[in-house]
Amino acid sequence: MGKVYSHLSEEERQVIQIEIGNGTSIRGIGLMLGRNASTVSREVKRNTWFPSNENESYRPYRPKRLKTGPWTGRYYIAGPAQRRADQRRMKPRKPHRLSYDRLWAWVAEKLGCGWSPLLISGRLRVLWPDDPLMRVCPETVYQWIYADKRRRERWARCLPRGHKRRRKRMGRRVSRFPISGRVPISERPEAAGDRSGFGHWEADSVIGAGCNLHTEVERKTRYLMARIVPDKTAGENVGAQLAMFRPLPAGARLSVTHDNGAEFARHTRLREELGMSTYFADPYSSWQRGSNENRNGMIRRYLPKRCEITLGMARDLREIVDEINNRPMRILGYRTPAEAFTDELLDLQAGVTNITHHISTEGSGTRFARR
Repeated sequence: MGKVYSHLSEEERQVIQIEIGNGTSIRGIGLMLGRNASTVSREVKRNTWFPSNENESYRPYRPKRLKTGPWTGRYYIAGPAQRRADQRRMKPRKPHRLSYDRLWAWVAEKLGCGWSPLLISGRLRVLWPDDPLMRVCPETVYQWIYADKRRRERWARCLPRGHKRRRKRMGRRVSRFPISGRVPISERPEAAGDRSGFGHWEADSVIGAGCNLHTEVERKTRYLMARIVPDKTAGENVGAQLAMFRPLPAGARLSVTHDNGAEFARHTRLREELGMSTYFADPYSSWQRGSNENRNGMIRRYLPKRCEITLGMARDLREIVDEINNRPMRILGYRTPAEAFTDELLDLQAGVTNITHHISTEGSGTRFARR
């Protein structure tokens, strides 16, 4: 039969208090009580009281040579130590959230689909609003994955960035290139800056082995469009932009914000042929085009760096873009970008219809008055 462990009793704590006052060592107190010295040491460290720390929140700094006297001294008192132990014992020990089989099965399924813990947590509230067991904090999922080596090797690759270790996000430098007709982002209208207006886009490139991708993201709805281009020349990229924007109604393509790459040197064609305003982010400020950087990161989960991209992968790219656009986002109230983009197009179409009807009504009234 294994050993039976017990907590320190109030009488043992009183002995500890007396012997500490007598100057007895920690090992000596442990031998006296028949306890391990580590048990006594943890008890003293856990329940030591500082006179200068009445609220348990402040300990004044003193040089080592001055750490003496009633102000900076410390004391172990059995009564408060026993009360703290009782309070700790009464605290409920809830089981780990992911020990619930039904919850973990759903979380594991969505992790396997490439969903981030944040999306998983938010979607649970949407699908099971009245079930408290179907709840998990995003940080809980991250900690559960990284707490164990086997789980980390199995599930870390399913996370948005797939890092083996948790680390801070680092920015990426962009190159400076003189572009004629460049309009700085500071002159962009407020509706585009605060995302209140629809039809403002962000442009960027995803570099591959062979061909590249040109990506466009609508700022308000986070809707993604992508097209394969054979190289990074300015002509190919502006051609891809014209092909993507032409099918959209004019109200859905008001402006586009680029980075300072040489592939956007012919941006003036967008102004001349489609009437779109073009702006450029500040050098080394990729965060000003955060939506596009985020969507490019999603594409990298399917097409990692140094991956071969060919012109024959157009169908595969459409499937990737469709999956990204049909993934819910917290910023959209856990709707998908495709749903948000469709709603904006319908609102735009309804507005145009109302204006046309209003103009037609006014015109017919005028003709009737002339008669």
